[in-house]
Amino acid sequence: EVQLVESGGGSVQAGGSLRLTCVASGYLHTRNTMGWFRQISGGQRVGVATIDSNGKATYETSLEGRFTITKDDAKKTVYLQMDNLLPEDTAMYYCAAEYAIVTRPLEVKWYSNWGQGTQVTVS
Repeated sequence: EVQLVESGGGSVQAGGSLRLTCVASGYLHTRNTMGWFRQISGGQRVGVATIDSNGKATYETSLEGRFTITKDDAKKTVYLQMDNLLPEDTAMYYCAAEYAIVTRPLEVKWYSNWGQGTQVTVS
């Protein structure tokens, strides 16, 4: 079982940047997919960006260009760099991991491991 801990959220003005960090502890299979999802209060959790153990990154189309996902395998850490933030980016951001190369990685249902979330507020 893998434990995921997110950090890096906070409050920022529109146009600003934040970098979210997700550290995995415990067993993480060498073939895996990790990613970021977000949930607006009262809404559904949706995919933001994912990266698999082959290094393939997948983005929600509307966010590509502003958000960048990277990983450090040695540290079992995934990052989400968010630039030019907009008020509509305000949400709870969650890290997720799955012990497989997920074919449709932006779909919530494929992930069985989740962090507690980190709040991002853009005003």
